Amino acid sequence: MTGRRLKAALATAALTATLAGCGIRSTEVPTDFGAAPSRVPCVASDSGISPQDEAAGVPVQIFLVCSSQLVAVDRTVRIPTEKASTDRVRIAQALLAELSTPPSQAAKQAGYATDVRRGMTVTGPRRGDPDEALRLNRPPRDLSAYALAQIVCTYADSAASDGGSVVLGGPNGSPLRRYECTPDVRARPGTVEPPSRAVGG
Repeated sequence: MTGRRLKAALATAALTATLAGCGIRSTEVPTDFGAAPSRVPCVASDSGISPQDEAAGVPVQIFLVCSSQLVAVDRTVRIPTEKASTDRVRIAQALLAELSTPPSQAAKQAGYATDVRRGMTVTGPRRGDPDEALRLNRPPRDLSAYALAQIVCTYADSAASDGGSVVLGGPNGSPLRRYECTPDVRARPGTVEPPSRAVGG
């Protein structure tokens, strides 16, 4: 090997060593920081979402508030058997009781909430009301926007509905209105009221 070639080879080796020293090398320092953070709200889970025992119950869906929207949640309820009430009224009361039950801790952590307050009841039609009428113990106009939307959408999507809508009124013969649950109501229950029209009764 000539002197010129030897010098070139030594220079190349030196340059390679220098570049290797400045490059990114493998390390033995642990770099596992765990999985990337993930937050998936409004995902219904069979564990923790329904507070009631599923044994000997009827599967239903109710609408809870999550991320300022209405989200359908599967529940299992027991339907009372009082002879003084019709099946529609018993179902409506069971759904109302479920709506007013605070979500479990797991459901709260997932972002679920309800604006329907405890103590609400529902009865069937008064004399002169249409057969499909349901009367709450509070006038619908006195409910919060979220609570009304939850009740309307839950009823409209259940056996308590009348063809996908629900006729609601308050106590003491207050006016009846037929309410509908629309996609806009489900998406923005706090700002979009359920469409309604007056019903004779």
